Amino acid sequence: MQLDHYSTSFTKRTFPITLVSENVTNAPNVGSLFRTADAFGVEQLILCGEHIPLGRKMTKTSRATEKSVNYKISENILDEVSQLKTEGYQIIALEITNKSKPIHTFKFSTKQPIALIIGDENFGVSETILHLCDNVIHVEMYGQNSSMNVVQATTVALYEISNQFL
Repeated sequence: MQLDHYSTSFTKRTFPITLVSENVTNAPNVGSLFRTADAFGVEQLILCGEHIPLGRKMTKTSRATEKSVNYKISENILDEVSQLKTEGYQIIALEITNKSKPIHTFKFSTKQPIALIIGDENFGVSETILHLCDNVIHVEMYGQNSSMNVVQATTVALYEISNQFL
């Protein structure tokens, strides 16, 4: 028998993970980030950029998770990442670079909180932010495309990170 939202036996947990998005401005993607953050027990979602859509198009995708996810909006990602760094967070970008490591082989430290940085739908994580990161990870892909949707990649990453905290 298929279970509904009220009859699952999932244990609610919150992990020391802050998800920081850099200029993710597509309303359905923002809504999906709320849903993914809720699903994987993210402690906080920081939406960085000048035009973060929080209207009807976003809430259609979020399915009301914006009401349960701790979040804030900030125009300046550099300030946010710098602050997290001074608070002792591991700063980890989800991006494909010449030095990025495949997520399925990466061992996350569970001794300090993690700030996972995700980038703009078209341009990814900026070079400025990449230089502040302690590590850069990527999702290994096996098709001909060299990237996947920012929310899909984030979902894969949060699944892997949260499992390492268990």
